[in-house]
Amino acid sequence: MWKWLIRKRLDVFQRKFDYDLEYARDILTADTTAFLRFARLGGLAFYRRDVPLDVYHAVKLTSTLLEDCGPCTQLMVVMALHDGVAPRAIAGVLESNDTVLDDDTRLGVRFARAIAAHDPIADELRDDIARRWGPRAVVSLAFAIAAARLYPTIKYALGHGKACHRVVVAGVAITPVRRAQAAAHASA
Repeated sequence: MWKWLIRKRLDVFQRKFDYDLEYARDILTADTTAFLRFARLGGLAFYRRDVPLDVYHAVKLTSTLLEDCGPCTQLMVVMALHDGVAPRAIAGVLESNDTVLDDDTRLGVRFARAIAAHDPIADELRDDIARRWGPRAVVSLAFAIAAARLYPTIKYALGHGKACHRVVVAGVAITPVRRAQAAAHASA
């Protein structure tokens, strides 16, 4: 009964976001307990307090892009659009074109890149985030970064990673800037 209900919920998510969840079904088939533990990660992935929505999604997208430039990145785009983030901001993150981002979003993107690169500038950026939005915003972005990188890693480890491809933002195909290029912008 549990597996049937879980599969139905996976089907709903897949239809809503046009995202292949075969890797999650594989986890469920292998071990229901493993799936339930995996599902708890959703709380981490969707915790957002005190940080602007655009910043939150830009951080998630930046972090996902560092691990995957295929279906997981497309999912982050769809979710950001669903939540009302401007296509231009999403495209700016994908293309690593920080000039089109507002100051708050640029701060979040720089923070995500600095964390990925273990760049000491992350300390200054974190302090700025805490001054602007408070400690819960820092926690929100920390969780967003970790969760956004976790899912592609699990998918690739299970054999469901996909090659990079163009990502569609509001009907426009964009080739994401590759991981090494985005990491190079961390200190910019």
